[in-house]
Amino acid sequence: MPSFIPYGRQSINEADIQAVVEVLRSDFITQGPAIERFEQAVAQYCGVKYAVAVSNATAALHLACLALELGPNDILWTAPNTFVASANCGRYCGASVDFVDTNPATYVMDVTALEAKLKAVQSKGQALPKIVIPVQFAGQCVEMDRLSQLANTYGFAVVEDAAHGIGGQYRQKPIGSCEYSEMTVFSFHPVKIITTAEGGMITTNREDLYQRLLRLRSHGITRDARFMRNPAEGPWYYEQLELGLNYRMTDMQAALGHSQMQRLDEFVARRHALAKRYDALLADLPVICPQQHPDSYSALHLYPVQVSRPELRRPVFEAFRAAQIGANVHYMPVYLQPYYRDLGFEPGLCPNAEAYYQRAISLPLYYDLTEAEQDRVVETLKAALT
Repeated sequence: MPSFIPYGRQSINEADIQAVVEVLRSDFITQGPAIERFEQAVAQYCGVKYAVAVSNATAALHLACLALELGPNDILWTAPNTFVASANCGRYCGASVDFVDTNPATYVMDVTALEAKLKAVQSKGQALPKIVIPVQFAGQCVEMDRLSQLANTYGFAVVEDAAHGIGGQYRQKPIGSCEYSEMTVFSFHPVKIITTAEGGMITTNREDLYQRLLRLRSHGITRDARFMRNPAEGPWYYEQLELGLNYRMTDMQAALGHSQMQRLDEFVARRHALAKRYDALLADLPVICPQQHPDSYSALHLYPVQVSRPELRRPVFEAFRAAQIGANVHYMPVYLQPYYRDLGFEPGLCPNAEAYYQRAISLPLYYDLTEAEQDRVVETLKAALT
């Protein structure tokens, strides 16, 4: 039987292993110096003032919403073509959630649709969103300059869900620079561009958000005298200023992440080479390959294609599984999940996202994918389609 080809996987080298071993042999394995080194490396790479490491990207999204004081009387809008965490973070805060349809060419939030929805809501005298979360699906960036202009006009905050995006660029600026947003969130799950096993990061240029994120990730506690309500009783003293959470990353994870950052550009370049090869190999097949927006240099977390007819998707998927190829589907529109259906959402809300989902299948794409394995993926797809 042929070896299994996953749709994504981590790439760990000896330097990564040694970095983790050094932490294990040190005095600190949870909250030590490796975390700050990792945060500084990400901040420097992204050209942003602050970075806050957390336990995972879902925690990062939740903390970003909390830092912006999203609450039960507020509304969050996001894209439907994403993992459920992009919407769930609003529900964790007790807020209402709604969705903006995707661009049929790029599969990310359609800024024209966002503008139309904002105008329609405002004209009816209804509440506008407090936060909009554009999702960089597969590493492709939303038209952030236009979205930022809408944020200024309609008064909402922007949190970029760049779980797929580290190592990418928009208008020649690194994703995570927060040029057009209050905060950007990254994921370091093993199938992402770099990994810390589990882990996430929030970047921002606002010191007020940075200080609040630091507290919220660690129980709402501070040891910084500038923020204490009472004089310190001694060097041991700390205060809980608000109800925070334990969303901290460990030094072991941070050491792995810092080591992985040294190869980030190499990881993304390899993904681009493989994607370009997919483009050529699939040129004569009845599939739609992902389009890359000229303003965006995608991190290419995923390589999603669309088959020509919805009824072909399942047999193609099953053919991949029979051939020991771990293709996947990204994503069923979030509002079609039972939890959101129970909140009143119905099919038809975002036609572009629904049409995409019915024909979408993600082909394997990761740093260590070989050309022979890629050929096997394409041959399997060709046989299934013909």
